[in-house]
Amino acid sequence: MLKLIIGNKAYSSWSLRGWLAVKQSGLPFEEITVPMFDEDWHKRREDDEFAPSGGKVPILWDEDIVIWDSLAIIEYLADKTERARFWPDEDDARGMARSMAAEMHSSYENLRREHSMNLRKQFPAKPLSEPVTAEIKRILELWAQARARHGGGGPFLFGDFGAVDIMFAPVVTRFITYSISMPRFAAAYMEAILRHPWVLQWVEAAQEEPWVIERYETPVA
Repeated sequence: MLKLIIGNKAYSSWSLRGWLAVKQSGLPFEEITVPMFDEDWHKRREDDEFAPSGGKVPILWDEDIVIWDSLAIIEYLADKTERARFWPDEDDARGMARSMAAEMHSSYENLRREHSMNLRKQFPAKPLSEPVTAEIKRILELWAQARARHGGGGPFLFGDFGAVDIMFAPVVTRFITYSISMPRFAAAYMEAILRHPWVLQWVEAAQEEPWVIERYETPVA
């Protein structure tokens, strides 16, 4: 059976991506939650289960095979099951979806830094920094293009729920946490993500976690 090691559900955006990927695969898996930044965090990161990833989560073990990094986990599971579970069938749609997922993976540093994930909070709206505003504009442009070109078959970016939605799901939660105003088309897409049963399951579990990381409990000034 697969084994997925994740961090706190309330705070770990990359863990959410890895977890959604395994759920999307349809394969059974054991889930292990490791509290981030607790008193045993640094010691635990030296364990053999963590070593291959440099102590980062999520980490997927498939018997003796280890995969870390959320996008790598998506690709491994797509190869192991059916690529159609994760990526659109049409070449042009699949190319765009892969590009969007990769951009999400490597970009938007200001949004990540200034608006960390916290599924137990909703902060009042505040003016956004110029770099964050530019990144959100880029995200909305991509969402609009994907929906207009390839989203006719369902409520998600490429119709059906897939890898690109997995990559953007934590962004959706950030927009809610920080009360960031969205145009109507984006709000509809976000609602589809937030109503997805797996996202609902994750968010509900996050509310029950006992751990609190103070640095994520107040917005960046």
